[in-house]
Amino acid sequence: MNLLATEVVAKRVFSHLYIYLDIVFLVALLGILIWKKRYLTVLFGVFGGILYMIVDYGIFHLAMHSRHIEGGNLFAVLLWMSLSYGITNFVLIWTWIAKDKRTVEFTVFILVWWIAAPMLAQSFGNGLPEVTIWRETKGYHGYMALILFAGYTGAIIYNLLQKDKDKRFPILRLLLIGIAVQFCWEFSLLTGGIRSDGFGWEQKLNTIVVNSLLETNLGAVPIYCIFIAVTQRLNENLKKRTDKLTFTQRVSELNSIKLINKKQAK
Repeated sequence: MNLLATEVVAKRVFSHLYIYLDIVFLVALLGILIWKKRYLTVLFGVFGGILYMIVDYGIFHLAMHSRHIEGGNLFAVLLWMSLSYGITNFVLIWTWIAKDKRTVEFTVFILVWWIAAPMLAQSFGNGLPEVTIWRETKGYHGYMALILFAGYTGAIIYNLLQKDKDKRFPILRLLLIGIAVQFCWEFSLLTGGIRSDGFGWEQKLNTIVVNSLLETNLGAVPIYCIFIAVTQRLNENLKKRTDKLTFTQRVSELNSIKLINKKQAK
């Protein structure tokens, strides 16, 4: 069986309660980030939601006609889905790249919600209508693979040009982040009975493996470059940095930060 060559049908079935609960969670997540003055993280998360909407509605639906829905308004449901997974995915990626001192708390908050949300909706949303939404991916996964390959190839070439190892991209870490973020919410959708409902385990396994390797991972290197370019000028609270760093100096500075530093936690 060649999983990567098989047509992937990304399908979700959920009640309207799932949408309502998730909107409350997104407001809470953004509220916590603002409370802790993670303003850049908030802006990047919202940017992720808008980007997902442009891709999902503009490209997948309008350009490629690969999106289909039953039991709901396509634009409204895609807007919620894009903001939901755009915000949470980009917040996770940003905080992990930044080695934020509250990475563990933010990560667990999102992961626990991804696990709990489908179960809450199934237990308490039986009386509400269901939405079934799906997309075929065979027409554009090749383009995604091209972006994935180009991104990591560019990072590899950049690293090969750097004699100073402190100025090199953490490629393996980016690969792990890119795969893990997508896998976690794909796995939560699968175990929660939302992803690929009605399909056999071969199709379900195909969806979770291919999407995890490809879909969020293709943005890991570009997001890292955006993070470096932004944070070499701005702090997380949106104030300008007093020191002027070059791109490579900011990479070196970030590499010098330990992921877990108990002395930094407040």
